Amino acid sequence: MIKIPMLTRRTFAKRGLAAAVLGGFASTAARAEAWPTSVINIIVPFPAGGSVDQLARIAQNGLQQRLGANVIIENKPGAQGSIGTGLVARAKPDGGTWVMVFDTHAVNPSLQTMTFDTERDLEPVLLIGTSPHLLCTHPGRPYKAFAEIVAAAKKDPGKLTYGSIGTGSLGHLTMVLLTKKAGIEMTHVPYRGGGPLLNDALAGHVDFAIASSALVATQVAAGSLRPLLQTGATRLGNVKDVPTAIEAGFTGFESYAWWGALAPKGTPEDLKTRMHDALIATYKEPQNFAQLSDNMQISTTFGGAPEMAAWISKQIKIWGDVARENNIKAGQ
Repeated sequence: MIKIPMLTRRTFAKRGLAAAVLGGFASTAARAEAWPTSVINIIVPFPAGGSVDQLARIAQNGLQQRLGANVIIENKPGAQGSIGTGLVARAKPDGGTWVMVFDTHAVNPSLQTMTFDTERDLEPVLLIGTSPHLLCTHPGRPYKAFAEIVAAAKKDPGKLTYGSIGTGSLGHLTMVLLTKKAGIEMTHVPYRGGGPLLNDALAGHVDFAIASSALVATQVAAGSLRPLLQTGATRLGNVKDVPTAIEAGFTGFESYAWWGALAPKGTPEDLKTRMHDALIATYKEPQNFAQLSDNMQISTTFGGAPEMAAWISKQIKIWGDVARENNIKAGQ
């Protein structure tokens, strides 16, 4: 005789839980197989021509090949990257929308009223890499060393101008600290991204430009801009004759631009993993890696979500303190 187990409410509950778990696994597997859909949007929250835009477009073809979808790069500039990033923070977490951010991402919360929470509403995918800043001048200007800038600024406070990619960018905050330590005054000229800054620096419309080496490396190599100071702990290979801020007498002074990719909160782990892996594989293609490391002078880290989350938190603390201590607000 076959013994039939008695069905109780507890039995139904257990079976229901098991079905739900199995159903969850099934839906995750189905989602992984279904993604990506025909289009993937990567938001660049800066104008075309800047370093973030360059990194997104370097990755575009490789992502399309690896993910089997049309990858569209959309430039959504404004408010130091927070407008475009905010669009992604509010996007559906279905793998259809991603964002590439710059160092301003960690400073913006200290400068402006945000429409999203920087650490809670977005999830890290990949920390691409870092790069020191270069202080450059037009070759038509007479300056050959930072000491000459200090002398000229002390002679006529506030007359010399420097451009950055915008108020509160790491370039701006770097110069705030540097001029404070040097005991000089210079006038800040904020731009709406790396492209506009680069155009005016090349035209000589500002005395100096402070920017990541990634942005100005090509122009420096061509002699279109003259580098005077770099902010890494050691000298970059392509500007080995240019002293660091530490060597110029500013003990412990370091500043690094950085780039990364994020997703809306709630984006499934399997989709983030696939995007993370596809980005790394694309950037490691020989021609792409050469462009990042040689042309843009980016020290690639390819850090995963935990590394990127820790990096963002650290940067928020360091540069948020600088913004508050110097009373820097958006729009200044």
